[in-house]
Parts: sequence; structure tokens; C-alpha cells
Amino acid sequence: MTILISDTLEQSCIDLLEREGFHVDNRPGLPADELKRIIPGYDALVVRSSTKVTSEVIGLGSRLKIIGRAGTGVDNIDVDAATRRGILVMNTPGGNTISAAEHTVSMMLSLARNIPQAQQSLLRGEWERKQYTGTEVFGKTIGVVGLGKIGREVAQRCAGLGMKVIGFDPVLPSEAASRMGIEPVTLEELYRRSDFITVHTPLSEETRGLLNDRTLALCKKGVRLINCARGGIIDEQALLRALTAGRVGGAALDVFEKEPPKGNPLVGHPNVVVTPHLGASTEEAQEKVAVQIAHQIADALHGRSYSGVVNGAVMELTLNKDLRPFVTLAEKLGSCAAQLGSGKLLRLTVGAAGEQALASLELVRAGVLKGVLSHLQPDPVNYISAPYLATEFGLSVQEVRESEPDTYASVIRVRYETDRGSHEILGTVIGRSTPRLIGMNGFRFEVNPEGFLLIYNNVDKPGMLARVGSVLARHSVNIAGVSLGRAEVGGNALTVMNIDGSIPSEGRRELEELDGVSNLKIVRLG
Repeated sequence: MTILISDTLEQSCIDLLEREGFHVDNRPGLPADELKRIIPGYDALVVRSSTKVTSEVIGLGSRLKIIGRAGTGVDNIDVDAATRRGILVMNTPGGNTISAAEHTVSMMLSLARNIPQAQQSLLRGEWERKQYTGTEVFGKTIGVVGLGKIGREVAQRCAGLGMKVIGFDPVLPSEAASRMGIEPVTLEELYRRSDFITVHTPLSEETRGLLNDRTLALCKKGVRLINCARGGIIDEQALLRALTAGRVGGAALDVFEKEPPKGNPLVGHPNVVVTPHLGASTEEAQEKVAVQIAHQIADALHGRSYSGVVNGAVMELTLNKDLRPFVTLAEKLGSCAAQLGSGKLLRLTVGAAGEQALASLELVRAGVLKGVLSHLQPDPVNYISAPYLATEFGLSVQEVRESEPDTYASVIRVRYETDRGSHEILGTVIGRSTPRLIGMNGFRFEVNPEGFLLIYNNVDKPGMLARVGSVLARHSVNIAGVSLGRAEVGGNALTVMNIDGSIPSEGRRELEELDGVSNLKIVRLG
């Protein structure tokens, strides 16, 4: 079997794969057109962050069995396209945790002491000591948003610097955070109290623009922000406005909405420290992930074991084909529930009714957990790891065997409870393989759980659908399907739309301002 490496990786990766009996074609910096031309000849592709593994590349890879990412994020790989083709996508979770945490702290200290700006001044022949007076971090409060592996390592290092560490995570129990020396708080309290804020969440529809005009207005005046996670978590235009107004005292950015950030006004701003996505760029981290991805690919291609799989295909290898649709449905229900919910997750209830759903209840539970945890925390999750992660986080999960369903042969029910309320989602499998969402919070409907869903409550009266449709049309968003649920004529109703893409922020604001529309959410399902 032949393996292509299209980004720069350590020699240890090549050596290990060759010792395992593979032919390795090492071609770092391969142009996109050349990658498309040659990819049909390879069984596996290994990348870092430079190569864009698009659906077109995947479609041309007729022999591809595995795409390996030497690093954590898989933003440069079309995971959905790979999954549809039955191709494993692997990453190397944990390989760059320490490097990313150390870089975050380095950026914080550079920001606090104006180190890059002072160096540039000195290189210009200046001696401006007063202009670059900094601030101590000792005794200051740092708010850590996202307490996964990297967030926890950052918190530990900041505590060692004598900082007061507060944190928010939608999954990690308050007791667990307290044991780590982190004071658990709500997001709003974190914004109000923090002198520094560092973000360590995945980038999703829920976290995109997490720090925006509204939330920055809640922050302490002069707050300093650090983002070494994913570009887009901080709304860059809102940050620029807050810097200009003096609301934000400074920012340290390792990641950007568009990379490289050509023409970005934040690059070169006097109160902003920037680096070119260096969070994982240490000799130690690169060596770790290079060796780790080589081991994972060799083990998988030789059929020994599967680890670091991000698209869950390893579980599909062992699933009974009759049960597989129920596990897929369960994952979608979990993902949908997590995206609809707000606040800290307290309890999760997974119910099943009907012979086939009950027969796969343990796997259904794993699927729901994978959907929930993949959305709520940045560490990779698959069907195997999800139950263990739930235990580690202290998440309360209840399984319920329900009586026979009244309409469908089998039903899966997910109840998602947070400190701000709860909601319930139902799904079924029609025929042998067609998943459907069939209910939500007492409303019945039927919708295909694929792509983007626009979900909102509305007053049940003529013209509501047309008004929403006109807004979508103005913003070039196509409606693929609509399902309506209502309790009574003229009362409160629920509308669920399949749409062909995300809605621009301006379009979303217009929809939220429509009279009669409330609780609007946009959910993305694989």
C-alpha cells in the first residue's frame, strides 16, 4: 500500500511507516491541482494544516482508506465527504496540548508587557520605556472559556503565576472544576469579572462570534483577550470596534477568521499581539504528532486497532447493519439537542421504544453522547470514547426503556436538561435506513436530519411562512423542505426548515425581529 504525505512532517513519521512495510511518497507543499491529479494512486493521505482535503479531492481518491491529520483540528478536511465514502479520518488528540497551552500563556504575558511592540520600537532605534509600561498578571483574574485538555493546562499554568482562575464549560461539573483549582462561573459572570479572557472551544455555529459586540459590552473595561483556539470565536470586526472605543485593552491572536490574514486591520494594530497559527509549532509537539499519526495509520491499515478516528467509521465496522441507522439517528439527536440547549448541561435522558431501538439502546446512548459531546467540548469524540468522557465529566445519563410507540415501529427520545431549562427531541428510522426527526417539545412533525435546520416558534396564522421565506430569499438561502407542528389552530406553532446553507448574520437578525417569530435557532447536522 502507498501513502502520500503532502505537508511537511518529521522524518520519524516516514521512517516508521516504511518500517511497517508501506511505500511512502513524501511531497510537502504539493499544489492543489497536482494533488487532485495523483490522489487516485494512494491508499492513505497524511496532512497537517496546509493541504485542503476537499470533497473533490476525496471523490478522486478511489483507493483512499484513511486521511490522517498530524494535529488536532480537522477544519481542512471535508469529514462529511470522507464519511460518505467510507474513508477513516484520523487526528492526533493530545499531541499538541502542552505546546498550545504554553503558547497561550506566552501570548498572555507578551500582551501584558507589550513585548512585541517594545521590541519593534527598539529596532527602530527608539528608547520609549514609558510608552510600553505593562501590567502584572499576578493577582489578576483570568477567565478560561472551555475546560477541555488545553483549557485545563492553561488554567494550571495561570494559577502557578498567582492568577485567580475562573472558568466556564458546558459539560464539566462544577465539582470537577473546583478540584482543579478553577472557580466555575457562568459565561456572563466570567465576562464581568475577568481581566484576561482566553478561549479554548471548538468552532461551531454556537461558538462562532462568541465574543461579539453584545458580550464584549458585558466585559470589564480594559479586558485583554487571547485566542489560540480557532479563528472566528472572536468576532474580529467587533473586536476592532471595542479596541477603538477602549472597551478592550488589547488582544493576542494566534488564529484568524481567514488565514493568512492579508489586509486584516488587527494585524499591526498597536494593541494587538499576533502570531501565524503557532500554537502547535514546537519541535516536541511536531515530533509527537508525526509519530502518533504514523502509528495510528499503520495499525488501521494492518487491521490491528483504530484510534484517533474522528468520523466514527471504526464503530460502523462492527455495527450490525440493521442497528446502524439507529446509532446514526441517535448521534444526530444528541447534536441537535446540544445546539438547541443553552446553559450548563445537568442531565441527559436517552429513551427508546420499539424492538430495534431497544435492541441497540447501549449503542444509541453512545451515539447520543457522541453528538452532544462533539458539540460541547473541543477534544475529539467517537462512539467508543463518548461514554468514558461522559463519566470523566461526571455527566448524569439515564437510560429509559419505554412502552411500545403508538405511531412508529421504533422511537428514540432525548431529553436535555440544563440550568436554564430543558427540551426534548424525538426521532425514528423509517423502513430500514431512513432517519427522521419526528417531534420536539410536544410538537409533532417529520423532517430529514441532514445539513442545516432552521427551527423557530411562531404564531399560527396565515402569511408567517411567506414572511420568513422572503427574508431567506433576500439573503440567497434556499429552502429544501418545511415541516410544521402545532397544538391548536391560531396558537403557538413550531416550524422546522431544511435549508441549503447557513444564514448570514444580517439575515438572522431580520428573522429574529419578525413579529410572531421566537426562539429561533440554526442547527447543523452532518
